[in-house]
Amino acid sequence: MQYTLEVIAFTIESVLLAQQSGAHRIELCDNPAEGGTTPGYGTIKRAREKTTLQLYPIIRPHGGDFLYSAEAFEVMKSDVRLCKELGCDGVVIGLLQTDGTIDKRRTAALVEIAYPLGVTFHRAFDRVVNPFEALEDVISCGCERILTSGLRPTATEGAETIAQLIRQANDRIIIMPGSGVRADTIGEIAEQTGATEFHSSARKLVSSKMEYNNLLMKENLATVELDTAEVTSMCAALQGLP
Repeated sequence: MQYTLEVIAFTIESVLLAQQSGAHRIELCDNPAEGGTTPGYGTIKRAREKTTLQLYPIIRPHGGDFLYSAEAFEVMKSDVRLCKELGCDGVVIGLLQTDGTIDKRRTAALVEIAYPLGVTFHRAFDRVVNPFEALEDVISCGCERILTSGLRPTATEGAETIAQLIRQANDRIIIMPGSGVRADTIGEIAEQTGATEFHSSARKLVSSKMEYNNLLMKENLATVELDTAEVTSMCAALQGLP
């Protein structure tokens, strides 16, 4: 069985670490505190120059929910075009209606703009009212992949729903478990769901290298960085699966 491991890179340094540690695809994001928002032009450009891994920037103009104004949608369209111009392999999107259904019209529009780039529908999917109807809607929009934790906080908790989605998808779209995917859980998730692609933040906090720190500011200046040992261990776990 061929397995794929996607990891998140929040910095250009983490892009380089992903390249070194055996990952297969990078979801490029900014702003980990908000769960990931669209990275800037310079980050996307440099990442494309520095890695041969598949590169999928997230297209998410703000944190919080997955409702977007007309102006925000225009920003998203521009960002998709930019990723295409910079030679990315795909983009990551997720748009919902107020009633918890997929925003099919605007999702399909972004897929069309992105073509021939691949499109992943991200964990906005975990906020839908009916995942099995939403699956058909995302397929109809032309996305190649759905990132989901099975509508639960972690993929381990949502494994049964993920397995049902994979059976319903029947190879029409890839269902990729994410959230709580680590070296000690990835094998179990694979066995419970039948998934072949996996998504992990594999993050760790790295202390600031600043020699001077103004303690009166009472700030934690640690940054999020990819944990290469964790990525290597996940790759090894996948290689040990049948």
